[in-house]
Amino acid sequence: MANAARKVGLLGGSFNPAHEGHLHISQFALDRLGLDELWWLVSPQNPLKSERDMASFETRMKTAKMVTKAEPRIRVSDFESTKQTRFTVDTLAALQADFPDIAFVWIMGADNLRQMDKWRGWREIFHSVPIAIFPRAPYSLRALRSRAARRFEHARIPTTRAFRLARMTPPAWVLLKAPRHGQSATRIRSLGESI
Repeated sequence: MANAARKVGLLGGSFNPAHEGHLHISQFALDRLGLDELWWLVSPQNPLKSERDMASFETRMKTAKMVTKAEPRIRVSDFESTKQTRFTVDTLAALQADFPDIAFVWIMGADNLRQMDKWRGWREIFHSVPIAIFPRAPYSLRALRSRAARRFEHARIPTTRAFRLARMTPPAWVLLKAPRHGQSATRIRSLGESI
């Protein structure tokens, strides 16, 4: 991994719908982590989320492409649908098998770190790729007390070393300090807003 040609961030999710908040954290991650690209992995169906109120996969892909059209460093991917992977641990294994020369970084919000011990293979995820965590009110403090954060506390790096994260041997993770963005998919759905 140390000699990988490209550093690529991976932002997985339902993107129901994709919005400016996703774009905001993606652009921040690209710059703060020194990434060459960031891939949005649009999930056909998150195993921890209800199918109720979930837009079709095709609609979510289309919306994600629309939101990212002005940012060439972001690629919207149907990798999980194509490979038929349902769990992050399986998606990461498939990505690393298909792209062995890429240094991947998993990117997620503090709300996900808080409940990561419910994910299939969560320990394996920490051992397979470096992880960048974005603050997300009101979850950040609770996330740092979560089972996953406590289990891998020894692998947490200071934010001053975030630019080197993609080249680090996992487990390695960082809780980034990032400006907040007020947009959320839940808010958009509840208000019936459009992008």
